[in-house]
Amino acid sequence: MRQRSIYTAIAAAALLVLTTGRMALSDSLGATTPSSAGAVAAATAGCGKAPTLRSGSQTITTSGKNRTWILRIPDNYDNNHPYRLIFAYHWLNGTAQIVDTGGSDGAVWSYYGLKQLSNNSTIFIAPQGINNGWGNTNGEDLTFTDDVLKRVESDLCVDTTQRFAMGWSYGGSMSFAVACARPTVFRAVAVYSGAQLSGCNGGTQPVAYMGIHGTHDSVLNISNGRSLRDRFVANNGCTPMTPREPAQGSLTHIITAYSGCRAGYPVVWAAFDGDHTPSPNDGSTSTSGARTWTSAEVWKFFTQFQSGPSTSPSPSPSPSASPSPSASPSPSSSPSPSPSPSGGSGACRVSATVNAWNNGLTENLTITNTGSSTINGWSLAFTLPGGQTITNGWNATYSPTSGQVTATNVSYNGTLAPGASTEIGFQATHTGNAAKPTAFTLNGSPCVIA
Repeated sequence: MRQRSIYTAIAAAALLVLTTGRMALSDSLGATTPSSAGAVAAATAGCGKAPTLRSGSQTITTSGKNRTWILRIPDNYDNNHPYRLIFAYHWLNGTAQIVDTGGSDGAVWSYYGLKQLSNNSTIFIAPQGINNGWGNTNGEDLTFTDDVLKRVESDLCVDTTQRFAMGWSYGGSMSFAVACARPTVFRAVAVYSGAQLSGCNGGTQPVAYMGIHGTHDSVLNISNGRSLRDRFVANNGCTPMTPREPAQGSLTHIITAYSGCRAGYPVVWAAFDGDHTPSPNDGSTSTSGARTWTSAEVWKFFTQFQSGPSTSPSPSPSPSASPSPSASPSPSSSPSPSPSPSGGSGACRVSATVNAWNNGLTENLTITNTGSSTINGWSLAFTLPGGQTITNGWNATYSPTSGQVTATNVSYNGTLAPGASTEIGFQATHTGNAAKPTAFTLNGSPCVIA
C-alpha cells in the first residue's frame, strides 16, 4: 500500500463549572460507561498540571506487551485549555512514524493532513499496530487505545467531548472498531477505505461518521465501505438512501450528507472515482497529500462539533426497524437470522471478489436470484479452499468457519425477487491459498459462478 498516510481534577473554578460528569473507560473489551448519565465531562485530570509528557515517541505496557505510540502536543500548549484530541491509525504495513511525519509528502500530510490544518489547536496520537496492522486480537488494540488515552488524559488537558479517530485501510478498519466499541468516548470517526477487519464489538450506538472510499478500490472493494457506513446510518437514525457516486473516469468526488439523522450524529459519505488511497486528487490520478481534498473535508467534519456537554447516546433501533434496499449494515458478531428458507427455486448466480494479503483476505460475494419466483429466506453453501478459516463476516451468518460453509441470510436481506441481488462477505485467514470458494448452491440448487 502507498505511504499515506483524549476531565475530573480542574485547576480553576471556571473549568470546574464545565465539568458535568466523568467518562469512565472500561478496562475490558466492551462499551465504556458514563458515571453520570445524560452528561459528558469537559476536562481531564491533566488540566492545570505541569505536563510530564513531551512530543515524540512513547512506550506503554498494555495487555502484557510493550507498545509504542507517537504524541504531538501543540507548540503553544496551555495546561488550562482543554484540547481536541485525534487518534490517527496507520494502514497495513504502514507505521506510526509515517503518519507522524507525513512520509514522502512531508509535513503537509502529517496525520493525514490534519496536523497542519489544526494550527496548534489539537493533540495528535499515532499508535503503532502489532506487525504493522490492526488485527485487534482479543480486543488488544482497543485496550491499547484505552490505555494511551488514560495516560494522556492524566497528564494533559483534553476536552473529553472532542475525541476523534481516523485512519486509512486497516487504520480505517480500526477506526470503525473504535466507533463500534467506544461510542461514548469518541465523538466522531473518519474511515478512509475501510472494511470490517478489526472487529465490531457492540456497534449499536450512534457515532458521528464520515466514510471515504474509491469507487473502484482494488484492495478493499467499495461495498465494504458502504456496509460500514450503513451500520451508522441505522444507528444514527438517518434516512436510508443510495448516495450518488461519480462515474468511472470522471476523476471527481461526490460528498453526501444523510438527512434525518439524530441531532449531533451526522453521517457523511464521500465517494471518489479512484482506487485504494486516502489522498485522491480531482482531475488527476495523482495521490499527492498536498493536493487532496480529503484533509479539509475531514477537518471540517471533526471541527463542526462544539465543546461541552452533550446528550448521552441511547441504543438505536436495529437495522431491520427501517429497512431499505440501499442499507446493508454490517452485522454484529451474532446477527439475527431470519426464518428458515422457504419458497423460491434457489436458482442463482454468484460472483466473488477476493482481496488477499500475507495470511489474510476479504471476500465479497454477490448473490443473484436467477429463478422465476421470489426467494423468501436463503442459505448459500460453498466450499472454502484448504487452509482458509472465516474470522468474521457481514450481511449473513456463517457456519462452520472452514470446509463446507453455509451462509444464511440475516433479517434485512432474506427476500430476493427474481433478478434481484444481495451482497455478503467475510474476512478469513489463509495458509497460502487465497483462491475463491467453489461448489456454490442456493437452497440446495447449484449456482452459476460468474
